[in-house]
Amino acid sequence: MVDDGVLRDWFCKEVLPLERSLTAFIRRNWRVEAEVVDLLQDVYERVLSGAARGLPGHVSGYVYEVARNHLISRARREQVVSFDLVADLDDIMPAADELTPERIATARQELRRVEAGIEALPPRCRQIVEMRKIDGLSSKEVSAELGIGVDAVNQQTSKGMRALADFIFGGRVGEGREGDGGDARRRRVQ
Repeated sequence: MVDDGVLRDWFCKEVLPLERSLTAFIRRNWRVEAEVVDLLQDVYERVLSGAARGLPGHVSGYVYEVARNHLISRARREQVVSFDLVADLDDIMPAADELTPERIATARQELRRVEAGIEALPPRCRQIVEMRKIDGLSSKEVSAELGIGVDAVNQQTSKGMRALADFIFGGRVGEGREGDGGDARRRRVQ
């Protein structure tokens, strides 16, 4: 055990001169500026309690190691979410997967809109989009089944999905989005 007077002298002579660089180190490695001074005091406290058992040989290495370890421990503690907080969130927010009548009605409307958009696609484009996106076939599988090239399948899938997106977001199939030049879009889809 180190004498209090010796410890105080050691701290004032060896540790306090490191304050500016130690503060800069903490500031660089901690995201909340308002907590830097408190963290510095925590590091000093840990340095003193460790040095009370025996003065370290290499002071700056010891001080920075204590600071580093303290920042790591503090960051780990802040990542832990308390059970009380989680319980409170359950009371405040309804479950995201809860099937309310409004969500069911909205989902049905969206599904009807998608079905109508698919029905409005040109027949060949509709067939390819259905095979790729609904049946889950790969471009190669669709290509083999329809006897067309993989590039043609990809091109028709892309055109169909763009036209479908346009339809779902308020237009008609082939109309194009605002500023897209709808005539060009109609030519590309068909």
